[in-house]
Amino acid sequence: MMNHILTFYVTNKQLLPLQTYLKDIIGIPKGHLHELRMSKQVLVNDEVPNWTKPLQEGDQISVPILPEEISPSATNMDIEIIYETEHLLVVNKEAGMDTHPTSDQDFRSLSNGVAHYFKNNGISSKVRHVHRLDQDTSGAILFAKHAISGAILDRMLEERKVKRTYLALVEGEMSKPKGTVDKPIGKDRHHASKRRVSPNGQKAITHFNVVKTFPNEQLTLVELTLDTGRTHQIRVHMSSLGHPIYGDKLYGSKYKHHRYSLHAWRLTVPHPFKEESITVHAPVPSKFGPSFIKLEEL
Repeated sequence: MMNHILTFYVTNKQLLPLQTYLKDIIGIPKGHLHELRMSKQVLVNDEVPNWTKPLQEGDQISVPILPEEISPSATNMDIEIIYETEHLLVVNKEAGMDTHPTSDQDFRSLSNGVAHYFKNNGISSKVRHVHRLDQDTSGAILFAKHAISGAILDRMLEERKVKRTYLALVEGEMSKPKGTVDKPIGKDRHHASKRRVSPNGQKAITHFNVVKTFPNEQLTLVELTLDTGRTHQIRVHMSSLGHPIYGDKLYGSKYKHHRYSLHAWRLTVPHPFKEESITVHAPVPSKFGPSFIKLEEL
């Protein structure tokens, strides 16, 4: 069960009207502020407040987490939760699963599984994924557990405060141990689901670092971090270097595999309401790459 009240204490540098404090200091969006105001459940020192009067140092502000109908529809599935607080959830997504439903008839996405978890644990909230992973990419996905943490985590993602690190097995041996790919990415006019490096595309920056080489197999394990979050960014960038991801037929891999070898391995998330952050790891799946390469110890 979730605590349904958020509590904040005003410091001497935050002597603002309540409306401004909740919007600018806490980060609650305007639309949700209106809902909170209409609910008449926001209290200052356990009393109904004046929303335009400046707050005083030491004031206690109580903000309700308003209940919502759970959506999308709940599906009972075995999801692997790797970290949880009352504000957020990190789930290790399997390859082959969509992050969210692709249609009204789709009940097998990870979000449907999270909805079932919410339902079973008394969490009355929409399922909000803060970012997403491609269908065949496995690994850590961050979900917010209520509207306020969702808005704050969305903003932190935009500000690049949420850090994601990926592992990929790529073809060939990299000529440099580390580097940065700064190439814009746009849609491929000849293929609806494909992206490509394009001078007219959106800015895309990927940093790579070689973890291990497999010279006999002509494969390299690389660690990657992103400054931007374009669709298929890692897949496009590694292919553009002549090192497509193992098993990624769409971007030029010569190997057939049941998935391509890309995994969201590490996730660093700031706490939505405190000056601290957590780092979690999603275990590398055993069928990440070819059977002769053992990565489970990572």
